[in-house]
Amino acid sequence: MSLEDNAKGTGKVWLVGAGPSDAELLTVKGRRLLAEADVIVYDRLAGVGVLAWGRPDAVYIDVGKRAGHHPIPQEEINRILVEQAVKGRRVVRLKGGDPLVFGRGGEEASALKRAGVPFEIVPGITSAIAVPAYLGIPVTHRDLASSLHIVTAHKKDGSLPDIRYQALVEGGGTLVFLMGVHTIRSVTAGLLAEGMSPDMPAAVLERGTRAVQRRITGTVAELAQKAEAAHVQSPAIILVGQAAAFQDMDWYGERPLAGVKILVTRPRERTLRLSAMLRAEGAEVLEAPAIRLVPVADKKDLDQALAELADYAWLVFTSPSGVHIFLEELRKRRMDVRRIAHMRIAVIGEGTAGELTQAGLYPDLMPDVYDGAHLGAALAREVKPGERVLLPRARIGNRELTEKLKDAGADVTDLPIYDTQYETLPWLDLEREFADGRTYAMFTSASTVRGFVKSAGDLRLSGVRALCIGSMTAAAAAGAGMETYTAAKPTLEALVELAKEAAAKEREDGRR
Repeated sequence: MSLEDNAKGTGKVWLVGAGPSDAELLTVKGRRLLAEADVIVYDRLAGVGVLAWGRPDAVYIDVGKRAGHHPIPQEEINRILVEQAVKGRRVVRLKGGDPLVFGRGGEEASALKRAGVPFEIVPGITSAIAVPAYLGIPVTHRDLASSLHIVTAHKKDGSLPDIRYQALVEGGGTLVFLMGVHTIRSVTAGLLAEGMSPDMPAAVLERGTRAVQRRITGTVAELAQKAEAAHVQSPAIILVGQAAAFQDMDWYGERPLAGVKILVTRPRERTLRLSAMLRAEGAEVLEAPAIRLVPVADKKDLDQALAELADYAWLVFTSPSGVHIFLEELRKRRMDVRRIAHMRIAVIGEGTAGELTQAGLYPDLMPDVYDGAHLGAALAREVKPGERVLLPRARIGNRELTEKLKDAGADVTDLPIYDTQYETLPWLDLEREFADGRTYAMFTSASTVRGFVKSAGDLRLSGVRALCIGSMTAAAAAGAGMETYTAAKPTLEALVELAKEAAAKEREDGRR
């Protein structure tokens, strides 16, 4: 549905908590609303990975606030929400953590109420609980803390808040101060002034749930000095209490890809499995599709080929997308798979075979080496002279495959069924994503490399470490100036193993 079409209806705003940054900590409802939204109004704390759940054609409005720099006043944010909703649009106001835990969601709700705009609140996981959990600290523990107190460490105008330190010290338990990077000295001094023991355990938890997360621990008396020496950046929280010294819950850092961020550049509809595999090994995954696969608009050649299916002896697929789009074209025409029952099917590799088997079909031929040249050679040994071969694939495909088939005497129909278009993500700042030195880009085809390069802008490509599924992909990445790593086999499983090997080597080098 376009924005213009939706403008005929009634607009609405959803104030959605995005959680602390890990894309998988977004609620199921939040993810659904992002996928349906016409407009997404977001801030920096929402997490770039979460934005990947939004529609590619949605309008993205960045109202991000950074410590010490507030480019868009709250009143302007309120105006934007009302303005977009009045136009009849479905608006998601995406807020880091929970919208009502020091997120100013109440102010935005009041503005919407006054303007007569319907809205809903979608709670999120607050960083006050999630960040300590990711960094090995239980905010409550039967032996250490029976209460939890969450406090903001600055006012909306940036000044120091009027914190009742005496009540916090007397109350005990775990104290969590949000948005406190620049007020650590004030917070610790206030606690000490009201009688807290200088030896009370404390921690600063920086950029929690992300690959670059850090835990700086000490005592209340020394925490500010330690944080300054470590050059702590926001977002970070201050945690004070006996739980800060807890040592038995370091689960995040035990996984092979902990501390590694990976940009997955596959087409949006094909990212799910690979992203899940990487996250299971501990990686922070940023889904950043570099290409979009679009069925061809002119169906004349496709219609003719499908009308002549009975005359073909072979059906050849060179990608999972080719399988998916071809079968979808059959469904659109109410042609079931019995129409290809007489044909032998060849695939380029395991990923393509896997897509085929989901439809209850199994390949008759798959080469030992998963590329066009080896597929062509294997087919040339099987195809009889004069046999018709149907090759539904991308408009720009490997010519070596068709040449080998023609040399073998086959009658080849090289049928373009989809075009490859480059993606541009308005919310993605690649320079910032690669600045931390923890990030790899993962490529599953040469076309994803080309799409990434096109969207890279001023990014220094020589600083990009590319995890590549095969030699052709690696050649494209190397040609663009990237540092390349190539999987042992052109499979998703081998790509994940490659990432683990690169991370292990990086850790080993770091210890030298």
